[in-house]
Amino acid sequence: MADSEIITQLFGNKLRVRVSGILIVDESILLVKHHFNKENPFFWTPPGGGMEFGESAETTLKREFYEETGLQVEPVRFLFVHEFLHDPLHAIELFFEVKLIGGELINGHDPEMHEHHQIIEQVAFLSFTSIQSMELKSLHQLFSIAQNAKEILSLEGYFKL
Repeated sequence: MADSEIITQLFGNKLRVRVSGILIVDESILLVKHHFNKENPFFWTPPGGGMEFGESAETTLKREFYEETGLQVEPVRFLFVHEFLHDPLHAIELFFEVKLIGGELINGHDPEMHEHHQIIEQVAFLSFTSIQSMELKSLHQLFSIAQNAKEILSLEGYFKL
């Protein structure tokens, strides 16, 4: 089964609540490169993932950040909500500014995906100059409205792009 079919099977045709963290160090932002689909081979997004029943947003944020990056973070403040809707995927994404408190940067894993179908390809701090040179379809939609650290950290409210 192709990764895109597995993603649809696991996450498609239902609403997910995701929590993501914005970690900026030295004017670079931490992003996770996911294998996406044939039309769009990869997708860079801030670390984060789905809430589990009974789990707080803060707990989800810390867990997902650690699973995907090996880093331990603390939320600094809530930033914004983004609604992602690209049939069959639909997610409400809660974004927090985070600060680094420990850990070692690694290419993590996605526990929902089988070990032979992991979709995380790379975890890296990227400069905003390098991000601006990429196609928007390969980036989280937040980069269509914010081009630098100051703009991202000033985002507030609800976005559906």
